[in-house]
Amino acid sequence: MVGPLRKILLIDDDRMQFRLTQAHFKTFRGERYELEWASTYEEGMEKLLSGLHDACLLDYQLGERNGLQLIQEAVGAGCRTPIVFLTAETAERVDIEAMNAGALDYLVKGEITPRNLERSLRYALKLGETLEALRRLATRDQLTGLLNRREFERILTEEEERSMRFGHSLALVMVDIDHFKQVNDTHGHPVGDVVLREVARRVAGQVRTVDRAVRFGGEELALILVQTNRAGAMDVARRVCAVVSHDPVVVNDTLSLKVTVSAGAAELPRDAKSGPSLLNAADKALYAAKARGRNRAVAYDEI
Repeated sequence: MVGPLRKILLIDDDRMQFRLTQAHFKTFRGERYELEWASTYEEGMEKLLSGLHDACLLDYQLGERNGLQLIQEAVGAGCRTPIVFLTAETAERVDIEAMNAGALDYLVKGEITPRNLERSLRYALKLGETLEALRRLATRDQLTGLLNRREFERILTEEEERSMRFGHSLALVMVDIDHFKQVNDTHGHPVGDVVLREVARRVAGQVRTVDRAVRFGGEELALILVQTNRAGAMDVARRVCAVVSHDPVVVNDTLSLKVTVSAGAAELPRDAKSGPSLLNAADKALYAAKARGRNRAVAYDEI
């Protein structure tokens, strides 16, 4: 059975290298690959950061700049595409620098054959998948698939610094499932897990791609909303409450449960001066929502 077509990006200022690589690809015996070419540093960076390629072949010499700089810049911008470094030099220093910068493998141009090129691509793709799986385990909550508490703390610190530097507002919404202990006590933890997963899915669906949805702990979720003020955070918090309560959570053919959540919202810098104090403010607003009857959103300034 033929596998899916893999898209490979070649970043090289030499058209002959593109033609040669194309010829090598036609002799591959394993997976199917489609080669796309970028001839400049800028074009290569743009295409690499698009996330549309399964792997990248990157030349060392790219005009006035080089592939090492491109790897470092791309990785710094969050690029996770596996990169195979191509160099005309056999100097060990260049090879080591490329691997240290983030390349998963390297090939010396004068020694490239269809066989070792295919092997290198296969190795980089497999290692890239393994690293992505490990990264997901380290940053994601296993049950809900949302970001975990450790990532929450890292991102909140990062966004706090960005907010202070550029003068943007930063909002936080804390969400808690109402009477969740009763669900576990009455129906068991497996049912509670189903409820938590579905609530997490509905809540995460209410934020933009630039925002972050987190399982903060237990049945408590958090939404980090970038460049969002308190009013915008309250809009999100109200939508979250509405979307969770709108339809019962279907556990199985015989059991559906009516579920609601409470939410608290706060904004940096109006309600807090730091990430930890923003969390404290949103938490206080959440507890106020609980105290006022649940299934509602409360802003910090409404306490």
